[in-house]
Amino acid sequence: MTRTFVVGLDGGSWLLAEPWIDAGLLPNLERLRETGSYATSRSCLPPVTYPNWKCYSSGKNPGKHGVFWWERIDLADERIDIMSGTDYDTAELWDYLNADGQRTGVVNMPSMYPPRDLDGYVVSGGPDAVEGEYRSLEGGYTAPAEFEDELRERYDYSVHPDPLLSSNEERGAEVEEILRLLELRLEVARDLFVEEDLPFVHVTLFYLNVLHHFFWDEEPTKRAWQLVDEWLGELADLEDTNLVVMSDHGAAPTTTEFYINEWLARNGYLTRETGVEDYFQKVGLTRERALDVAKRFGLVDVLARTVPEGIQELVPQSAGAKRERKMELVVPGETKALASGQGPIYVNPAFDVESVREDLIADLEAVTDENGDPLFAGVYRAEEVYDGPYVDIGPDVVVDQRPGVHVNDGMGRRVVQTRPDRWAAENTPTGIFVANGPDIRNRGDLGEIDIRDIAPTILASHGVDTPTDVDGEVLDIFHEAPDVGTQEPIDPDRAGGGGDDEEVADRLKELGYME
Repeated sequence: MTRTFVVGLDGGSWLLAEPWIDAGLLPNLERLRETGSYATSRSCLPPVTYPNWKCYSSGKNPGKHGVFWWERIDLADERIDIMSGTDYDTAELWDYLNADGQRTGVVNMPSMYPPRDLDGYVVSGGPDAVEGEYRSLEGGYTAPAEFEDELRERYDYSVHPDPLLSSNEERGAEVEEILRLLELRLEVARDLFVEEDLPFVHVTLFYLNVLHHFFWDEEPTKRAWQLVDEWLGELADLEDTNLVVMSDHGAAPTTTEFYINEWLARNGYLTRETGVEDYFQKVGLTRERALDVAKRFGLVDVLARTVPEGIQELVPQSAGAKRERKMELVVPGETKALASGQGPIYVNPAFDVESVREDLIADLEAVTDENGDPLFAGVYRAEEVYDGPYVDIGPDVVVDQRPGVHVNDGMGRRVVQTRPDRWAAENTPTGIFVANGPDIRNRGDLGEIDIRDIAPTILASHGVDTPTDVDGEVLDIFHEAPDVGTQEPIDPDRAGGGGDDEEVADRLKELGYME
């Protein structure tokens, strides 16, 4: 049977890659497209790491696995919960491969910490793989547990870069460390595939999208893509191997920052309290400035140890207060709606939800940029984009941010639209998909597929029936259509994993996803 090697490029986008392909800078990716099948992959909304890596691996929309973004807002209970891997309620494609007797390797995929036992190997990664005060994961990130000794001794492996990139101005050691780790992820995954003769391996390059966010198409990002391209050439030469290159979502240069909660406040949907963040903003004390000073004087670790976390939380990022601090800055009984970043909006059930949603959707559809163009590609009721048992705990309204627009949920700047604040690029729902290998015919450009199609397609290529609860379909990319049917879903209790919610939030803050 032909084996499968999947390279997951977090934030991979044809908008970014195609100019480099045309310029001859990514020859191996170009060859894979020319001799195989490729497409634009449509992500679930919102187009973010959480939930879309699980949308890929489960073949399901968030309404079926239970996680819609990095956080979940509950206005009735006046709380905001940070999501981790334990909050996903689903089996994944490697569970089905294992159930069929096929061993697997999963390297560096977000939402896989702490690692759970598979028949094969798991190496945790992504922003949720964090532990302890310094958030530097020194152990406990592999299954089997003893595999981390080999990673440390043979590869000098690290789960996260040190120093961590946190600014557009950091182009030295921070970038070099990311490039080193991207190489290590690929090397470990390749070696597992070859040396352990695994039928299936998946590797995620999460920090690639961090480079997108901070640099878009500048030199640090181009270097990373060229590194990936060199590896694609090597992986394409593996015998009896179908190579799949895919992403959880796409990316595009940021042109507009839209502060959704400030807009909700100005339009009567949210009532603000005054908090200490307001005073810090007035005197210019932000987390970026504090971090910049601390890095310059080598005091990052000292401050992390000596300044109580509760005090650190009060210092806002330049975008304003986020996560739990948002709830402390609103009057819940007078607030009709509160938003997360990049799309989800939650309506207070103390009000007439349907009436609020109707007004909110109409008002958001009328929002335009400085040129008079609509700011959103669409504004939807949740049930228009989700289905499944978890729709009722998800957002009530979801905006599809137009490419170039970053929907920022920060509170405190008292502005609604600005030029980009921190990120040079923002996520989009249009990612990439390429398949090439002995089983894959040369169909060229397939147009657009759904990210949820990838799992059932991989399962079919391995002779495994499609679970009846998945949303996706088997893609018509094979020389011979796989002879597969359907099967009952695996009990999701067999799946699991996920770090402590507060530790996940700390890592997200460092990367700029949440503050």
